[in-house]
Amino acid sequence: MATILVVDDEQGMREFLTVLLEHQGYRVIAASDGEQALQLIAHQPPDLVISDVRMPNVDGIGLLAGIRETHPHLPVIMMTAYASSDSTIQAMRLGADDYITKPFRIDEIRLVVEKALAKRRAKQRDQTAQPAMPEEAQLTGIIGRSPKMIELYKLISRVAGLDSTILITGESGTGKELVARTIHYASPRADNSFLAINCGAIPEQLLESELFGHVKGSFTGAVSHKAGLFEVANRGTVLLDEIAEMSPSLQVKLLRFLQERTFRRVGGTEDQEVDIRLIAATNKDLAKAIVDGTFREDLFYRLNVIPIPLPPLRERTEDIPLLANNLLAQCVLHQRRGPASIAPEAMEILMRHRWPGNVRELENVIERAVALETTDQLTPTSIPMQVRTESQGNGQQKLWTFTLPPEGIDLENTVSEIEKDLMLQALERSGWVQSRAAELLNLTFRAFRYKAKKYGISKAHGNYKVDRLKAEG
Repeated sequence: MATILVVDDEQGMREFLTVLLEHQGYRVIAASDGEQALQLIAHQPPDLVISDVRMPNVDGIGLLAGIRETHPHLPVIMMTAYASSDSTIQAMRLGADDYITKPFRIDEIRLVVEKALAKRRAKQRDQTAQPAMPEEAQLTGIIGRSPKMIELYKLISRVAGLDSTILITGESGTGKELVARTIHYASPRADNSFLAINCGAIPEQLLESELFGHVKGSFTGAVSHKAGLFEVANRGTVLLDEIAEMSPSLQVKLLRFLQERTFRRVGGTEDQEVDIRLIAATNKDLAKAIVDGTFREDLFYRLNVIPIPLPPLRERTEDIPLLANNLLAQCVLHQRRGPASIAPEAMEILMRHRWPGNVRELENVIERAVALETTDQLTPTSIPMQVRTESQGNGQQKLWTFTLPPEGIDLENTVSEIEKDLMLQALERSGWVQSRAAELLNLTFRAFRYKAKKYGISKAHGNYKVDRLKAEG
């Protein structure tokens, strides 16, 4: 956990930054001026200093000068109301790592802080030469300390400096684009563009134009010349996501590009040459697609120079607490409300779920739970019912066993809430036809209708829109 020292003579600003940074998972200490800050640094140096420029006693410039004398490698970010002021220019000359201008956006603070800490970790990595996790991975949002993720970080470190084409495979929601971004930012191309395009989201003719560009008059609507992604990303990296969805004719043109590193704009006659690093990604089985005749075998071998398979979340369950707590902090910060932690029994539920949607599904579950939770802890009742169940070998569903909280529960109300939730799910699945929903719950139609009336399900309830409820009979 990185420690950040916040220095500002305004108490409100210190408190704001403390709450913001603690929600991001940092440990925060605060000082009201440069003199107090220097004393704290002498006692225990932090990992990062964020300081206002204008303060009484020792101001931000004096603080920065003192830090550079005693701790030359300690990153410092300056806060100022005027980016072009003499004091800001002086701060940068004295070695400030970055500055932010008041008023600032929350996302801006987060990115500047992550960048400064990543730079510090890079220096430490150079000194130890034994990184467990590339700082670029943290910048792009990859989280995990499991053995599979450590192996992934090592692989990223080995291949990032190469120009070889990479094929990233993995189930939906495993973070294929995040890995591609990490590779880019860890590579010599990091100062140039990273551009991603989903091959399955764009029609074939438009996709060809997006990739290679087009000349004026090449098709209806082509009123001017347009550069494609390959040209725009020159000296950078292009990610072709969902590559298995690319049409056979476009696969031929991509193969030609990979062989000759040249292409032609749509409607053009001249070859264009660019220098890009190509990364492809897919959640499909390309070997099967080759057998089915929907994907070219020669293109597969051109793309699969360096294969990077991503593990599903169910194969790295030890990363779930780290992921869940990080996602919780992000949601709370975004919604400006929510629980401060995850109850142990709720975390146990998250650990036991299979997560077919992987990290993306976990993110959605946490976001929903934060929106519904009314206490200072995320509890099992805020987790969707389908996550609170596990599949058994016989196809039946068994409710999770919950740990009774110390203060106890209202059993009748708790059972009623569970029953109501299951009824709503049955209605959703059955297209709001009560007789079909009753069958899913092994109830008679009469019993189901009685319970629906009892719980007031004929009106909008929670996140469900049930006023479309239909009754048969």
